[in-house]
Amino acid sequence: MKILVLDPRLAGISGDMLLGALVDLTGEVDCLYEVASTIEERVEYCKGLELKVYDVERRGIKAKRVELVTKESAEGVTPEAFKHNLDKVLEGLDLSEDAKRLARSIADEVCDAEARVHGATHELFEVASADTIFDVVGAVALLEKSGLLGSEIYTTPPALGYGVIETKHGLLSVPAPITLEILRRRGFAYSNLAVECELTTPTGAALLVNLAKKVVDYYPPMRVEGVGYGAGSRDLELVPNVLRVVLGEGWSSIAAERVVVLETTVDDVTGEVLGHAVEKLLELGALDVVVLAGVGKKNRPAHVVRVLSKPELCTELAKALIEELGTLGVRVLEVSRFAVERVEKRLEVEVCGKKFEVTVKESKTLNGKALRVKPEYEDLKRISRELGIPLRRVSEIVQKEIEK
Repeated sequence: MKILVLDPRLAGISGDMLLGALVDLTGEVDCLYEVASTIEERVEYCKGLELKVYDVERRGIKAKRVELVTKESAEGVTPEAFKHNLDKVLEGLDLSEDAKRLARSIADEVCDAEARVHGATHELFEVASADTIFDVVGAVALLEKSGLLGSEIYTTPPALGYGVIETKHGLLSVPAPITLEILRRRGFAYSNLAVECELTTPTGAALLVNLAKKVVDYYPPMRVEGVGYGAGSRDLELVPNVLRVVLGEGWSSIAAERVVVLETTVDDVTGEVLGHAVEKLLELGALDVVVLAGVGKKNRPAHVVRVLSKPELCTELAKALIEELGTLGVRVLEVSRFAVERVEKRLEVEVCGKKFEVTVKESKTLNGKALRVKPEYEDLKRISRELGIPLRRVSEIVQKEIEK
């Protein structure tokens, strides 16, 4: 499986930076000239376009710069007109239906975020420009022409920057409201550095959340085949203003994913209350719950309750910890973990002459071989009770049946 990692953690992402990085990575550039020509031909307010693709250096890093020069005016363009013009450009290009759907999805992302921030009857101003259409369609075209559209795409958390930017709506804080809305809608984590400028643009954010399905802190295991650098429009003092993209071949069944660790310490609850809290947390969807014994303030016996959670369940599980244990606070830490590939199967096994269905959890090693095969505890308990034999004996029989 081909893996493409977008790395905007240092200098953010914009449409032109992504185009430059993909051109640097793949060597494809003809399709960008075709996209620019189609925009000039089919979009009325986008005339006199000039596309420039050239090498630059950003703080010692050589990168590709993709720049579309135009004298257009997109004032008064509604979201409907913008989408209509995008469709006209897509109809003039030899792209697959999947690529066209992706381009429309990216455009919808920008328009929906604009409507949420500025109102449904707004005019698009900057985001209806030839640059936006070119960035969206150009990125999709580059991915398809280089055979990367079907690859597994990851991203590191994008840097946003800080300060203010001048827009048609006046001065706005960085990150721009549309950028922040896009990240909020998709639940994408971000990073940041003390760089006083807009690092991630609305178009860059829309491209990112539609192309990358996973946000990771670490690159996934892969054999690196190529690296590309795309340059932003200006040189920054603190960091190289470049977006890095890395192409590789996946070699491991280990996947990187983001999880949240919730933790609290209690010294005034009974064992029964702790046991009930553990059951409640698991029912609510906690990935794991561990209770650790220790010594707290004034040498009182204490327990540390540690919960592993998916990010989207974090708030609900923290609320359950407070309600069930009466704790006054919950520590929250978002981390990344590597997890081996796991699948669940339903198998029929025979125990003491009687057939039962059990759920089996199978994990695999880095080279795809079975690492561990384990029957579900609740199924083993059900069989033990039904047959009236010890759970330990049931486990041994079922394990042998699975190995057959």
